[in-house]
Amino acid sequence: MNAQAAAAAKPSGAQRAMRFVLPVIVFAAGLAAWELVVRIKDIPPYVLPAPSVIFLTLVKDWAVLSQSLATTLLTTLEGFVAASIGGIALALLFNQSKWVEYSLFPYAVVLQVTPVIAIAPLLLIYLEQQTAVVVCAFIVAFFPVLSNTTLGLNSVDRNLAGLFQLYGASPPQTLRFLKLPAALPYILGGLRIAGGLSLIGAVVAEIAAGTAGAGSGLAYRIAESGYRLNIPRMFAALLLLSLAGIVIYGVLALVSHLVLRRWHESALGKEN
Repeated sequence: MNAQAAAAAKPSGAQRAMRFVLPVIVFAAGLAAWELVVRIKDIPPYVLPAPSVIFLTLVKDWAVLSQSLATTLLTTLEGFVAASIGGIALALLFNQSKWVEYSLFPYAVVLQVTPVIAIAPLLLIYLEQQTAVVVCAFIVAFFPVLSNTTLGLNSVDRNLAGLFQLYGASPPQTLRFLKLPAALPYILGGLRIAGGLSLIGAVVAEIAAGTAGAGSGLAYRIAESGYRLNIPRMFAALLLLSLAGIVIYGVLALVSHLVLRRWHESALGKEN
């Protein structure tokens, strides 16, 4: 009876396929409606380009846009790596000393609540352009990693912690064999959030650098296209940014699933 209930609750192959097919159908219908409205209303490309014009612009300007995409992705990667290492390391330090947490955590909150668009112009004054852009990406992505890791390290089962203490485990052993495995789902969740936020921080800083007359990333191309009323290129660059964000999130979600699928409930539920 239980086997039959489990089989009934398990989604069929058709249901799993529809999860991917339905969004594609909606997306295609939206593009078709967009193309139809632009052609019927005869809207000029500098007001609203048709999807076909955007695609042709993407192909025509691929040399420039791909180089800008590589610059933005490199900046995003640098900011993400710095935020990941810094956030996890600081969370581990917080877990070892509450005095350190009480002293430094408020400043991490200040970094989180301060709009990065207000910080970017100041960083561009005092730092080199590329360094300032990476720092902006770091600031935006740092807090989710720090807060999620801190939450995970503080969410250890007290009974297991007491058992480790009863058997005389040292603090490094408790951290390695109890706290870090328990905090791993939280850490991976923070990294998924930080991946997209680092891209947002890089884009904001690139826009600020573009207004100052310097820049080479995709956000700079968007601002440049807006000034020149090259709206098809603006949409093409925006499309690349959106695809980059989706790929970043998908890769991090896949890594999280591969790490957790053998033992954690959140990943086991996806396979049942």
